[in-house]
Amino acid sequence: MEEGKDPNVVNRVGHSRVLPHRLLRLLVPFLVLCFTFSVVSIYMIRYFGAYNTEAISRPRLVPCPEEGTNLDNWIKPPSDAMHGMSDKELFWRASLVPRVKKYPFERVPKIAFMFLTKGPLPLFPLWERFFKGHEGLYSIYIHSLPTFKADFPSSSVFYARQIPSQVSEWGKMSMCDAERRLLANALLDISNERFVLLSESCIPLYNFTTIYNYLTRSKYSFIGAFDDHGPYGRGRYSYNMLPEVNITQWRKGSQWFELNRKLALFVIEDTKFYPKFSEFCKPHCYVDEHYFPTMLTIRVPNLLANRSITWVDWSRGGAHPATFGSTDITEEFMKRVLEGMECSYNDNCSSVCHLFARKFSPSALEPLFLLAPKFLGF
Repeated sequence: MEEGKDPNVVNRVGHSRVLPHRLLRLLVPFLVLCFTFSVVSIYMIRYFGAYNTEAISRPRLVPCPEEGTNLDNWIKPPSDAMHGMSDKELFWRASLVPRVKKYPFERVPKIAFMFLTKGPLPLFPLWERFFKGHEGLYSIYIHSLPTFKADFPSSSVFYARQIPSQVSEWGKMSMCDAERRLLANALLDISNERFVLLSESCIPLYNFTTIYNYLTRSKYSFIGAFDDHGPYGRGRYSYNMLPEVNITQWRKGSQWFELNRKLALFVIEDTKFYPKFSEFCKPHCYVDEHYFPTMLTIRVPNLLANRSITWVDWSRGGAHPATFGSTDITEEFMKRVLEGMECSYNDNCSSVCHLFARKFSPSALEPLFLLAPKFLGF
């Protein structure tokens, strides 16, 4: 041992030289094991669960079906009028309007015939004869009691034409809700240009071609909007309608209207007048006689013909017009309904004023069916 050197120090130095070699002998197998495990894991994920793992670990954007990009799917209406949309969703969807005015396809205007009924359509055989041979020029929508299930045969033009419906009561806002629901469903078909509200007791007074041309060529929509100063007009006005509706703007008209597409959109998108009429027009104010006439008079007075195209008979008095049965339907009756009229059509005098008539009971079907070829033209 050299003089002056501490033996303990020498031993520590020798120990420190041996230690790295031992660590290396342990570290190398550990690194090899880790590498092998990583390779095996990658192999198993790739071949046994890569896609499932990816689907669970993060959301994927699924492209729309290829056919969803086809224009036909946007312009071709569904064959079944039923759907799962709520009213709020329906009105939003129906209010979508193309900003480009020129259609990228040949658009043939159609008339939407909207039947507001409690249940069956007892006069449907007459209507089927009316529609026959005019496919592609009309569409049909039926709003009934939600519990009613129609059983039209698959060959009928009324088959699968019921829309999702709710209970509607005469003279109450639920009646206007039903009418707006019909309009919204009909607006889903981009080809519908004119919208006619009908009941189960209505009949057409002319053949399809005459009615189609009359409506599609009209500059105006047919809805009565009269300033009635009496107790059944302004007498129903409430000053709670201010400031949205002034008494001088208050109008009255028949429930049975015909609107073009522009006005139908005004009706279903309205949120300004609806709350006022819903809250302050209750019996003895009958909202179905005032809401649409007043709102449309305020918005587009120059587009209203200010008359109805549905004939009714009030001569018997009472709260409702007369109902006609089988014994009433004679040649003289048909002449009375069709003749002796004079009105304005596109700012010119016309003898064709009413295109539809009501109210007809189920028993009237047979005589109407017999007289239709001679008087109605179909």
